[in-house]
Amino acid sequence: MQKLKIKRIAKTGFGVFGVFLDEFGFPFALTAERPDFNNEPNRSCIPAGIYECEKIISPKFGHCIHIKDVPNRSHILIHKGNVPLKDSTGCILVGEQFEPLGGQMAVLASRHAFNELMKLADDKFTLEIKEC
Repeated sequence: MQKLKIKRIAKTGFGVFGVFLDEFGFPFALTAERPDFNNEPNRSCIPAGIYECEKIISPKFGHCIHIKDVPNRSHILIHKGNVPLKDSTGCILVGEQFEPLGGQMAVLASRHAFNELMKLADDKFTLEIKEC
């Protein structure tokens, strides 16, 4: 099964930011998540670990990726968005560059990065999230 990775590189009050790596370790996108509040639902990033993922169609976000079996959490997705504190309730956002947006750190060019992820990722894959 294909294995992708997110290497978290910074934790701030604005969020947790990382780099998405393909199965060969090549970076292809950036990530943004909510700050770390000990896995508190709707408020926190998810714990580092290894998760099974699959592409789905969400009623709210359309095409996205479901991260399965997150401890004490449900409906965790990878989807388009820019500002973790505004565009996510615990999901992972993808983008092409880090930059402030509306006074908060964000990822920009999310649609482009998400489309690249959807082309690169198999319908089902393993995701490893590693702390900085």
